[in-house]
Amino acid sequence: MSNEYSGGQQPNAGVLVSTMNDLPGFRVERVLGEVFGLTVRARNVGSSLGSAVKSLKGGELKGQTKMLVDSRLEAMGRLTEETASRGGNAVLAMRFETSAGELGTEICAYGTACVVSPA
Repeated sequence: MSNEYSGGQQPNAGVLVSTMNDLPGFRVERVLGEVFGLTVRARNVGSSLGSAVKSLKGGELKGQTKMLVDSRLEAMGRLTEETASRGGNAVLAMRFETSAGELGTEICAYGTACVVSPA
């Protein structure tokens, strides 16, 4: 069951992604280098105004939350696509970096692409 306000890697993904620096039970055969997936998203004017009004009285900005979840999933998808295109089957030390600017919110997923095999 999927929740529109959360996410993560699907169990059947072709590229294993870990926030750890190693993978217990696996051996790193080759390090392919740094990979990243990037997206920049902007909210529409109506949604931004709604969020501004909501922020005055407090509470979760569900539209913003949904946008950030979608952005992280898109960045993660680009990260795993790049890893697979280089011949990798895992990303180690994956991190997200988020920054907000005048034009929108930037989400970057990055890590180290590797080829791993069971130990």
